[in-house]
Amino acid sequence: TAQTLKGGWLYTGDLGYFDEDGYIFLSGRAKDFIKRGGEMVSPEEVEQVLHSHPSIDEAAIIGIPDLNWGERVRAVVVAKPGASIDESEVIEYCRSKMSSYKKPESIVVVDSLPRNPLGKVLKRVLREKYNEPITD
Repeated sequence: TAQTLKGGWLYTGDLGYFDEDGYIFLSGRAKDFIKRGGEMVSPEEVEQVLHSHPSIDEAAIIGIPDLNWGERVRAVVVAKPGASIDESEVIEYCRSKMSSYKKPESIVVVDSLPRNPLGKVLKRVLREKYNEPITD
């Protein structure tokens, strides 16, 4: 509670921005950002690229602890019906669309992403289940 309430302000860890009309939009959580070798990777940015891939229906990005880099980027994806996912092809696709340090270094294919009753992806569950180190 002491970390949440400071000087009369409520710190939620939510990230957002104001649009040109003054409306606020929530765009993510500070704790979801991945700290990779001195760079900050926005999971939402990587997820947008993955959603543009023709074989991917859903995607979630998580950070995996790494001794050398701090964290590494892992994608957990759901294939579109009838599609198959080639890990190296998806990684190369991401590399062609964004800075190399942001690309996923491993891809986990699942049937569905865990969600709460409101439909939000439970990244905590993904981090607990898929946190094994990425091997080079």
